[in-house]
Amino acid sequence: MHPTIEKVTQRIQRRSADTRAAYLERIRGAAADGPNRLALSCSNLAHGMAACQLADKRALTGKTTPNVAIVSAYNDMLSAHQPYEDYPDKIRAAAHAAGAVAQFAGGVPAMCDGVTQGQDGMDLSLFSRDVIALATAVALSHNMFDAALCLGICDKIVPGLVIGALSFGHLPVVFVPGGPMVSGLPNKEKARVRELYAAGEVGRDALLEAESGAYHAAGTCTFYGTANSNQMLMEFMGLQLPGGSFVNPGTELRERLTAAAVETALQGTHIGGDHRPMGEIVDEKAVVNGIVGLLATGGSTNHTIHLVTMARAAGIQIDWDDFAELSAVVPTLARVYPNGSADVNHFHAAGGLGFTMRELLEAGLLHADVRTIVGDGLERMCREPFLDGDSLAWRDAAAESLDRDILRPASDPFDDEGGIRILAGNLGRAIVKVSAVAEEYRKIRAPARVFASQEAMLQAFEAGELATDFIAVLPAQGPKATGMPELHKLTPYLGLLQDRGHRVALLTDGRMSGASGKVLAAIQTSPEAIAGGAIGKVRDGDLLEIDADSGRFDVVDDAGFEARELPGFELSRSHSGMGRELFASFRHSVTSAEAGATIFPGE
Repeated sequence: MHPTIEKVTQRIQRRSADTRAAYLERIRGAAADGPNRLALSCSNLAHGMAACQLADKRALTGKTTPNVAIVSAYNDMLSAHQPYEDYPDKIRAAAHAAGAVAQFAGGVPAMCDGVTQGQDGMDLSLFSRDVIALATAVALSHNMFDAALCLGICDKIVPGLVIGALSFGHLPVVFVPGGPMVSGLPNKEKARVRELYAAGEVGRDALLEAESGAYHAAGTCTFYGTANSNQMLMEFMGLQLPGGSFVNPGTELRERLTAAAVETALQGTHIGGDHRPMGEIVDEKAVVNGIVGLLATGGSTNHTIHLVTMARAAGIQIDWDDFAELSAVVPTLARVYPNGSADVNHFHAAGGLGFTMRELLEAGLLHADVRTIVGDGLERMCREPFLDGDSLAWRDAAAESLDRDILRPASDPFDDEGGIRILAGNLGRAIVKVSAVAEEYRKIRAPARVFASQEAMLQAFEAGELATDFIAVLPAQGPKATGMPELHKLTPYLGLLQDRGHRVALLTDGRMSGASGKVLAAIQTSPEAIAGGAIGKVRDGDLLEIDADSGRFDVVDDAGFEARELPGFELSRSHSGMGRELFASFRHSVTSAEAGATIFPGE
């Protein structure tokens, strides 16, 4: 085991000793009585199975037939979640074939950041994670179930499902993916057209054609953003079947994997004889494995928020220093857009997560002694599924990468570090991701241009005011201010200015997309502006420095800076309309980005 991995893990274990012990005591107490529906009154149970077929009713009144909850984020507006439409029927059929019962326990909301980017609805995006967690808890609260299947893929949905399901950590829980859409217009070409549109060189018709060529079918978007980072996490943390994340929808292999997920959940029940409760699987070592996987694959910066909250739901305390220390020793093994030109289908074909996991495991960068849904030991996850005639079978992950421009062994990585770094200085603390940022752009000293919104910056661009070196500062974009929207709308404009030879960067207490790209961006700045953060004091013309190599970001001449009064931020427009008025209590109680930007209190 690499000494840094061991050191960080032990630090997390010490920090989490009390909260983890309290969590385990709670879920073990909940598991003690076996199938919980047996504690229901006759009236309770009658209501819970009233709509079931007669055979299922008879089964549910006994002690030997497990009942599996289906919690789904299906809607047919999200391409990634559209394939889930008929999953409940398939899951019920697989459960019946195995002598069990499955019930659709509840649906959770699933919004698409791709639809809401740059729109008012994006202000609800981060908060939707905690809504999903609450909805998951409501779905499972009927106490009818011996196991659960969670159907979700995209940005806030998997973290929300994890948080909610961990409240029922005495149950075995299996996550069921739907797979990515087949490759369409290459992501690099899509980005090129976006920049041409920003420059006014092509019209909206050409932009829409490019976007539709990239996002063109059922399945997850194929770039390596938060959605596909979620899938990686579920495999690295042992909650999803090995090798199944990036199998395309509508294929026979995908169908067999869904049936196998049902069988796996059943085997993990009290009745199945190999009880594997989710709360026991998600321990400190599993969380560290998830962080290592995120770093090695160049995953989404959003998980520096989500993983903090997911871990805390299991009584585990992690922070940004843990990410930074691990990032310094975990090599980058994958180049998937925006960190390269390949998409996740190409990554999967080159060897995918099984190859990546085995390489990291053999290099001593992952904990092998963990529990997973398929058994003890992480080596069980270093496999890939295939069809052997009509049967689902498993084989060892590829021995070598089939494309070293996409995926490399730990002995010859793309980079010796993981690419997520922490910045600290007189502006607070922030996250920066350098995986896709060329070395010559990782440091900048330039005057600030402060904008109240993305729209204000785009107006300045259109007016020709930004043909210079500058750092775009967008304060009051944090969770308490506006719900912490992603500022992905700025990406093509900043990228275009950089291509024209200007030194530019972004500084904000908001988020960037999981597809953060080639422009240096100091994001998730904490404390946020309206919580007294120094970012709120920055004025036009202040000389700023962001240095991702030294880990500093500062107002260079800070004489009198600390004594400045925070300005008033006009946020009323961001607090009403598009449902935002309903989330006032979330904005009031949400924690900082570094504490997971959550409404759920710590232990």
